[in-house]
Amino acid sequence: MTVQDNGSPMSRPLTKQDFEALARFRFGIRRYLRFSEEAVRGHGLTPQQYQLLLALKGFPGREWATVGELAERLQLRHHSTVELVNRAQGQELVDRAAHPDDARVVRVVLTPQGEQVLGELSALHRDELSRMRSVLAPPLWQEPG
Repeated sequence: MTVQDNGSPMSRPLTKQDFEALARFRFGIRRYLRFSEEAVRGHGLTPQQYQLLLALKGFPGREWATVGELAERLQLRHHSTVELVNRAQGQELVDRAAHPDDARVVRVVLTPQGEQVLGELSALHRDELSRMRSVLAPPLWQEPG
């Protein structure tokens, strides 16, 4: 018995086409990640730094985040996120700012330089995703029966 992504059992075994679709999707993901790593390194950043900048800019509802929130978004431990923020701050990509209402909270914000490099890299990523649309489309599973 196989298991669907939502946890419910499927009654039919995987077909050759299912395996081909999974392999094509996995290949597309890996190809996109390789593109991303090379593009980011070409701009003098590590992939983790790009992910940090993207998590900051893409944080829901505001233009800043706490280290704890970034750790959750990046799925990193708190101390690893602190080191990542420290390195990005050393490159003048992010800055820390006190929260106006709570002195215990430190905001991490993008600097103008961070905004610029993130904009350039994100445009490249958007264009690559557009080119790879067919390869990165998740497989469509047919319901049994």
